[in-house]
Amino acid sequence: MSQEITGAQALVRSLENAGVDVMFGIPGGAILPAYDPIFDSKIRHILVRHEQGAGHAATGYAQATGRVGVCIATSGPGATNLVTPLADAQMDSVPIVAITGQVSSGAIGTDAFQEADIRGITMPVTKHNFLVTDPKDIPRAIAEAFYIAETGRPGAVLVDIAKDALQLMTSFDYPSEVNLAGYKPVLNPAAEALRDAAALIASSSAPVLYVGGGVMKANATKELMELAELTGAPVVTTLMALGSFPDSHPQHLGMPGMHGTVAAVTALQKADLLITLGARFDDRVTGKLSSFAPNAKIIHADIDPAEIGKNRKVDVPLLGDLKNSIKGLIPELKAAFKKSQPDLTGWWKTVNEWRTQFPLGFDEPSDGSLSPQYVIQRLGQIAGPDAIYVAGVGQHQMWASQFVNYEKPRTWLNSGGLGTMGYAVPAAMGAKVGAPDKVVWAIDGDGCFQMTNQELVTCALNNIPIKVAIINNESLGMVRQWQTLFYNERYSNTELHSKRIPDFAKLGEAMGCVGLRAESKDDVDRVINEAMAINDRPVVVDFSVHRDAMVWPMVAAGASNDLITVARSMAPVWDSQEL
Repeated sequence: MSQEITGAQALVRSLENAGVDVMFGIPGGAILPAYDPIFDSKIRHILVRHEQGAGHAATGYAQATGRVGVCIATSGPGATNLVTPLADAQMDSVPIVAITGQVSSGAIGTDAFQEADIRGITMPVTKHNFLVTDPKDIPRAIAEAFYIAETGRPGAVLVDIAKDALQLMTSFDYPSEVNLAGYKPVLNPAAEALRDAAALIASSSAPVLYVGGGVMKANATKELMELAELTGAPVVTTLMALGSFPDSHPQHLGMPGMHGTVAAVTALQKADLLITLGARFDDRVTGKLSSFAPNAKIIHADIDPAEIGKNRKVDVPLLGDLKNSIKGLIPELKAAFKKSQPDLTGWWKTVNEWRTQFPLGFDEPSDGSLSPQYVIQRLGQIAGPDAIYVAGVGQHQMWASQFVNYEKPRTWLNSGGLGTMGYAVPAAMGAKVGAPDKVVWAIDGDGCFQMTNQELVTCALNNIPIKVAIINNESLGMVRQWQTLFYNERYSNTELHSKRIPDFAKLGEAMGCVGLRAESKDDVDRVINEAMAINDRPVVVDFSVHRDAMVWPMVAAGASNDLITVARSMAPVWDSQEL
């Protein structure tokens, strides 16, 4: 007969059985019983300064490692502070499990102290969630939570546990396997669909591989390379897929979408076939949906049946694990190519003309101030392709996607779907914990940085030596860009005055980091190299950059991708030119 233990001990043992090696959290009243066995556990607990930091750290850990990230918080405000990172992880299909304490089961529904219906609150922004009121259910709930988070389309799962369930005694029985009725992710696409997809590719004269973040989630980057080189088609990688296909590869056209390259955006528009792999036809890629790729047939490979046909009618659906789908497609395609392989010479001639005519670039500021694009470009060149780059949200995120070369998977982390300001610093912390031998740079804006920079204290105290590059234009830069272009330069509440208050270098030093500053082009290499040489503490670098630099190319929100622009005039590049 098994020895009885507390529900809290059962929780910690369950996490150990699930293979958890680290979790990020803050104790409080309802979750406090769990923190006593955590004290004796082999699981590393990192005490963060805000629950939002715990959630984003779990996401950064998961994105960098491919494993499930774990965060833990108490009831009420502790749990509600996890809502944003849960929504963020769910939007970007990142596997995380959040453990929250809840008031005692008898008090649920009475508006007890620090009570919030976190299960109801998070139902729309999680893949699944649980409320556990019986201690014997804790091991099963944890096993199921991890299974749900990391299988099928990955996502966020919350396990809310009543305080008395943590305190009561129970026997411990961790499930050896999980079998959930109604949850059976399809892993292998239909053979007929694979043959149909191969036939479409073999008959296409202007195909494009439209690659989304699902390729990374499925660990299918090697298979993607084989498929790309077999087809010989142009490849575009979305914001969430950067690094899944090397930027330096001659078939790579760059990122599509609102701030994508002209070649990538236009190739999608003019293709006759989109081979869509783990992408979801979101609005930032398609622009005005009714005008997106109007003449293209669609192959859509995805693990999530809800995504296939959601935004765009599909000609051939490949429902299944993406690695399996690509593996299955390759032999079918080889067989089809033996009968008829299309000549893509003309298509490539046209695509290369677009690539040559409209390369990514930037203008140096006329007033001699520091170009943010130059800072990020040099950071990528000095830190190199083995570093992990974690971006906040806004102009600096787009410049980091454009001017750093991503050659390897899991080296580019960002908040894509939800667009969460404040993501970078805690996510970089989680990434560094998961990949301690990697150099980890958070590329942040002065607005984003002021939302979650308290986690630098966590980094300093826990020997997590991340490096932070603050692209300081003393503004909410992306909003200011829109005000410049669409609101007659009426800069309502976007000036942060961040070059005066706070002093970011001194703030970094106050939090146990090394604080550095760069104000001119001559400072950039020296300061980046100085930061690269410091590996015993976090480093904060304040790059004082030109205020009015803008992100180009651009497709205005809601506009057709045919109207892509490369200058402040917002004149479409194709207005006077024949495609």
